[in-house]
Amino acid sequence: MSLIGSTVIFLGAAVLAVPLFTRLKLGAILGYLVAGALIGPSVFNLVSDPDTILHFAELGVVLLLFLIGIELEPEKLWRLRGAVVLTGGGQMLACAGLIGLALLWLLGDWPVALVIALALALSSTAFAIQLMNEHRMLNSPPGQQGFGILLMQDLAVIPILLLVESLAARGSPDAPAWYVGIGAIVLVLLVGRFLLNPFLRLVARSGSAEVMTASALLIVLLTALGMDAAGLSMGMGAFLAGVLLANSSFRHQLEMEIEPFKGLLLGLFFIAIGMNLDLGLLTREPVLILGAAVALVALKTAVIWTLLRASGQVSRDAMRVGLMLSQGGEFAFVVMAQAAANGLIEPALANQVTLIVGVSMALTAPLVILHSQFFSSQNCPRVYDDSREQAEPAVIIAGFGRFGQITGRILAANGIPFTALDNDAEHIEFVKKFGNRVFYGDATRLDLLKTAGIEHARVVLLALDDESQCLRVAELVRENYPQVRVVARAHNRMSVRLFNQLGVAGVVREMLAGSLLAADQVLREYGFDEAEAERMVELFRRHDEETLQNSLQMTDDMDALIEHSRYSREELASLFQQDREDLAGGG
Repeated sequence: MSLIGSTVIFLGAAVLAVPLFTRLKLGAILGYLVAGALIGPSVFNLVSDPDTILHFAELGVVLLLFLIGIELEPEKLWRLRGAVVLTGGGQMLACAGLIGLALLWLLGDWPVALVIALALALSSTAFAIQLMNEHRMLNSPPGQQGFGILLMQDLAVIPILLLVESLAARGSPDAPAWYVGIGAIVLVLLVGRFLLNPFLRLVARSGSAEVMTASALLIVLLTALGMDAAGLSMGMGAFLAGVLLANSSFRHQLEMEIEPFKGLLLGLFFIAIGMNLDLGLLTREPVLILGAAVALVALKTAVIWTLLRASGQVSRDAMRVGLMLSQGGEFAFVVMAQAAANGLIEPALANQVTLIVGVSMALTAPLVILHSQFFSSQNCPRVYDDSREQAEPAVIIAGFGRFGQITGRILAANGIPFTALDNDAEHIEFVKKFGNRVFYGDATRLDLLKTAGIEHARVVLLALDDESQCLRVAELVRENYPQVRVVARAHNRMSVRLFNQLGVAGVVREMLAGSLLAADQVLREYGFDEAEAERMVELFRRHDEETLQNSLQMTDDMDALIEHSRYSREELASLFQQDREDLAGGG
């Protein structure tokens, strides 16, 4: 079959299966796996050579590890240090230890038992976070404990992959010396520390979105290939690149550029895993596969429930989070694929493990739903929507030049978290020296606004120099996040009309306040006393505001607007004349 024909089959299977499984609340990952199983050799055999597809699709895992690394901000890790180290570490040790002992008794091979145990101890981050969001648990105290467990598991992925490689390389004459790997890691750290941000600033000056996308992919793939050449995991290279950029001004933009490629390739990876699943195992060994999946879910739920209860969470919430994290994770597929490719685990055993993980994913969502329904009939569930992570921005400032910086400084002085976006890389680096949270990126892109945290924001300030960009951002926010208040910088009176048509009421004319202040000073220097100058300026301000508001109610008929402007000027002259007469009469 041609490449285009295979691509059509992949896309068709994903488009049909993923929305169905998402609607059934079984998760997109399970949808990809089932789609792959249906088009693979086990069922319809529509696409041959799944191993080749799997090798190509592993790029999706590399990009996923890069995005995991870029999310590991020191502030986030420090805030969740208790959940990460104690709860997350305890979950990994307890689950891997218990599973490993059972497998050692059954298999008698400790390297194999260790690798499988560590793989099964991992949960699905995407699956669990989706469930916690749907049940409004993520921002709750037990939900944050669960998030800490997932964060610890993400941190553990790279050491597990390195362990697989080291175990597989024992006795291999072709294995690189240990110092080669250490040298590669040091080289990546040095390049990332001193060259990565200058390189991205240079790219940003071009102003080309395509070049920024290419540079993001280049960084990930170069580090991945470098680690692979040193005998280490490609994923580790991508992970290190992400960690080095976690506090970079370009973080949001890079996430946005990588995300589409990661989503497509990761979906292809899961489809390829599904194609490699031996569904015949489920019919030949149903007791083993189903029993192991149930045992895995029960064990992980019990361990997580115990740890959350020990940390002070109530039993109901601890059980719910435990069920949400009870499935095997997507990285179990990665670990099993790598272990099988390196000859550490027999392919048949790897197939059994991946099938068990897939069945555990299918069990998780129904169990969570049943648990929620059962307890909602007896207890009033707590709602956590009002709790927010302190790190989430309350305000987003689009454009951090002189206009936006004033608001930013006032917010920072009063402890109000904000995220600023600007597309001038050199300007951002200068501002960051003073401790401001500023990121490089094009605020007119909805995906960047999402990455910057607009879902948690209360206010967006549009302070961009380009009026068309301000209007575009205003339109995006009003259409997609109507609950977020918008304050916009208007360059002139016509700008106010355009923002008003979009439903933006909070419009600030950038020159008005300064111009009125200048007029007040000129009048004083001319010879008017302070009270007279203030009265004249205030008279103009009130009339100008009234004229503007009246014009907003009018149609876009240009002749009518010109006539209204002429009438307003005459009215203002009349008001000043009357004011002078009143002053003369009073004198």
